[in-house]
Formats: sequence, structure tokens, C-alpha cells
Amino acid sequence: MFRNQYDTDVTTWSPAGRLFQVEYAMEAVKQGSAAIGLRSKTHVVLACVNKANSELSSHQKKIFKVDDHIGVAIAGLTADGRVLSRYMRNECINYSFTYESPLPVGRLVVQLADKAQVCTQRSWKRPYGVGLLVAGLDESGAHLYYNCPSGNYFEYQAFAIGSRSQAAKTYLERRFESFRDTTRDDLVKDALMAIRETLQGETLKSSVCTVTVVGVGEPFHVLDQGTVQQMIDAFEIVAEQEGPAAEPDADAGQEASAEPEPEQGAAAGEGVAPMDI
Repeated sequence: MFRNQYDTDVTTWSPAGRLFQVEYAMEAVKQGSAAIGLRSKTHVVLACVNKANSELSSHQKKIFKVDDHIGVAIAGLTADGRVLSRYMRNECINYSFTYESPLPVGRLVVQLADKAQVCTQRSWKRPYGVGLLVAGLDESGAHLYYNCPSGNYFEYQAFAIGSRSQAAKTYLERRFESFRDTTRDDLVKDALMAIRETLQGETLKSSVCTVTVVGVGEPFHVLDQGTVQQMIDAFEIVAEQEGPAAEPDADAGQEASAEPEPEQGAAAGEGVAPMDI
């Protein structure tokens, strides 16, 4: 994206019908560390990558508890996410004090989206540069929402935001149909596998990720590093055992698919476009 005469103010429309300041805020979400959410009928799992600015510093907190039945994972500007999570916490406290019951997840998400939308229609404000994955459980079941800086919100079975999240989305798209009826532990393992996809070659360890769970009979809480590391070790051992068993089949397939080399007299580039490789 480049500067132009239509991106100096959030209330200025471009001739193409775009609000560039809002799009820049959405771009900030893509620059943040990855966050992933998955849900079944009874549980919701949030996971994020712990990324530190320096080897000498600690990582920024990316997952916040809102209430016993709601939590959020963020990608983008951490300061904006901290402010919005505090707003959500206050809304839950006020609703609980007034009605003596937990705030429905969908209602909180709508209030959050309305707050974000106001910042896209006021010249003296800027959009929040953070995307939020809201996980919660209420009377209607488990829910996973994504709140966008534009003020839009969507409910998902599984979703990933942040940098290098496309690899995680590809993994989730292959597996999401089984999430609804899966167990809690399998849901956590799928979240860890999706997180590993975003690391692109880096070793997955409990120290580089945070995993949280909320579900039926289980309030929102962070899984300790020991439990997470045990799960990582378990599915890595299974992968190592499956690897050697698959190699002989692969070698046999390569031998079967081997074709005789073309005759030397045949034209090497015949029928092939110059740029094809």
C-alpha cells in the first residue's frame, strides 16, 4: 500500500469506495503474531505464538481472560487489544451485576463491533489496529467469533489471524469438519498442529506458544507449559513412527513411476513454452 490523497483521514472515501485508513488497520492485524481458535460442541480452544521483540525481553501477552466463560486472543497492536479486553471485562461485570447471569457471547461481540465501527466514522479517531478472536460458552453452546477493525464480526468453526496465518488456515480447512464432534484433547492437539504450521521450520515448544481452553464444566484458563509440552511430544512421536513406515512405500512408488529417458535425437524443448520449467 502507498500513500495517496484519500488516506489522510478515516472519513474520506476514495473514488473506488474504499476507506484506506481502515484497510491499513486491517493490515496491522496481518503483521501481528499468529492467533488461532477452534471450537467443538462443548469446548473452544485459543492458541497464539509468543513472539518477543528481543532475546533480552519477555513476550507480549496475547490472550486475555474476560470472564469465566469468555476469553480473547489478539493479533496486531497489543495496546489496543489490552484496552478492548478491559472494555469487554467491564461489560461482563456490569451485565452480571445487573442481571445476575453471565453475558451472552453474541451480545458482547456485537457491542465490541459497534465500538470499533465508531472509530471508522469519526475524523478525530483512528480504527483499532487489532483483530480479536473471541471464544466463549453460553446457554446456546460454544462460540468462536472474529472481530475486525472495520467493525465487522463473523462466527467461525475455526480461524487463524496474524502473520503467516494462511498456512494454519489451510490446515484448519482440511480438518474443520471433524472439529464439531471431537474431544477436548484432540481439539488442543489440532490447535498445536495449526500453530506449528505458522512457525515455518521453527521447532514447536511449549515456550513459544500459549494455549487456553473454555468449555462445559471448565472455566476459561491457560494450560500450563508442562501439559502443552506433553501433548507436543506425544504427536511428534506418532509422526516419527509413521515416517519410517511410509518411506518404503514411497521408494516403491518412485521406482514404479520411473520412465525411460527420451532418445537423444528428440528435441528437448519441443511443444514447451519458453518460460515453462
